[in-house]
Amino acid sequence: MMAESTPSTTLAQRWSALGLLHDRIDAHVGRELEKKHELSVREFSLLEVLSRQHNGDGGHLQMAQVADAVALSQSATTRLVSRLEDRGLLERYLCPTDRRGIYTDVTAAGKTLLKQARPTNSRALREALQEASDEAELAPFVRAVRESGR
Repeated sequence: MMAESTPSTTLAQRWSALGLLHDRIDAHVGRELEKKHELSVREFSLLEVLSRQHNGDGGHLQMAQVADAVALSQSATTRLVSRLEDRGLLERYLCPTDRRGIYTDVTAAGKTLLKQARPTNSRALREALQEASDEAELAPFVRAVRESGR
């Protein structure tokens, strides 16, 4: 006897497929970034987010905003910032207008590494999406990702 597909099972199956796509892309991109640049996906993402800061109003992100942008808890983000700071890729300094605030900026070494890693990230992302597009379960999500970038 064949199991009936209900809207909630279909939704659960799609959610599972979306998670699978994310995990595969994350793993592939992570392997490439680690191999070529000694960066994890989270480290790359953090450098990318912080590199887009600017000195104008609202230009520097608070740690909670950074955590949201890289999809980590505040404590995990703080640990990640500390690791990259120890490697000389980030630096922290006091907010000039509010001594309680601490900003984090990408150092020159961090900017150089990020510039070198961006093509690897893009290539690995394209490769992972191409591989996933061959699977019927994942192909609709791959199309959605590709179309959203247009």
